[in-house]
Amino acid sequence: MSFRSPPNFDKLFYVGFNVAGYELGLMPDDMPAADKTDNVLSYWGVNDITAEFARLKSLGAMAESDPVNVHGEIMVAELKDPWGNTIGLIYNPEFKLPD
Repeated sequence: MSFRSPPNFDKLFYVGFNVAGYELGLMPDDMPAADKTDNVLSYWGVNDITAEFARLKSLGAMAESDPVNVHGEIMVAELKDPWGNTIGLIYNPEFKLPD
């Protein structure tokens, strides 16, 4: 797969690409896609992951994974909405939209 640029973050647990100013993250998983329902996860960028995580929980979402630091100041979290959809949150102060 080529995004016409090298990954901006490349570790065994995550490879991230800057695609036109947006982060595309790929996470390896040994489980076949047919054996799971959460095989696609999009992360929504937030300025305060702790506050947004609490807000979504107050609206009925269930925590899948609490906010956790994954590298530097970057933090991620996952929740399930009342209909079973996974919501990913990411705080990444290094991410900047293109001008």
